[in-house]
Formats: sequence, C-alpha cells, structure tokens
Amino acid sequence: MINPITVPDISTRPFNLTVVREMETTPDVLYRAWTEQLDQWFAAPGSVLMKGEVNAVFFFETVHRFEEHGKAERHPHYGRFLRLERDHLIELTWVTGAKGTWGAETIVTVEMAPNGKGTQLRLAHAGFPDKESRDQHEHAWPFVLEQLDQRMKELEK
Repeated sequence: MINPITVPDISTRPFNLTVVREMETTPDVLYRAWTEQLDQWFAAPGSVLMKGEVNAVFFFETVHRFEEHGKAERHPHYGRFLRLERDHLIELTWVTGAKGTWGAETIVTVEMAPNGKGTQLRLAHAGFPDKESRDQHEHAWPFVLEQLDQRMKELEK
C-alpha cells in the first residue's frame, strides 16, 4: 500500500459532515466514476486532469448558474488522492475557492460496501473552515450523489 506524502492537518477546522446513500450502481462502477470518469457525472466535460493514484494531484472545474438568468460561474477544484482501495475506499483532498472551501484543503472520504445489487455509499467531508462552507456542502452532496447514481446507471445501459 502506498502512503500519502502528507495528510492535511484539519484539527483546527472542526466543521464536518457525513452523507449516507443507498446507490443502485455497484462499487466497481462508483470507484471508476470517482477515479477515472469525473467528467461523466460531476466535472465540466474536458476540464479533468486526473490520474487515480495515491499522491497524484488532480484538477477539474464545475460550472454553475446560481440564478436562472445569471451568468454561469466557473468553480475550479484541486486535490490529491490520499488513500485508494479499489471498489471500497477513496480518500482525497478537496480544495475550492469562494462559495466552496475558501481555499482550505479539506478531506473527502468515500466508503463503498456492496448492498444487494447496489452499494451503500458513505461520504464524509471534513475540515471546513467555517459552518457556512460546511452547510453549503451538506446541502449539495446529496444532490451530487443522486446525480452520480443516475448518470452511472445511464452509462451502464
């Protein structure tokens, strides 16, 4: 097993969240989605620079329109993989700017366990710099995971 070069010290940033979701897709499909296919369900197409290996850094961006007639806003995301256990665990750092983690290096841990024909997915996101940032992600992650499940089911067809 490869160890990460460094792990962020989040001890002074106690704002965390956990989301659990029963996914219809299998652990192997979800693992590939997080490590190889981010632009199939989350990132803007063509924006992903990623190699699914411990210590490998990545970049991608999302684009959101917060108001119906507002300008679409670009949101760069940066990070690196800390731990990878094929079809079971993905741990990565997650850094965004304003309206995100405000530049703080947070940690996202995705645990996957087979559950019938699908997967029980547990996502923990730790080390937010403030309650507002944590609350925004706590609201967003359930929608993101729903989108992940839907897009991966479509790709499997």
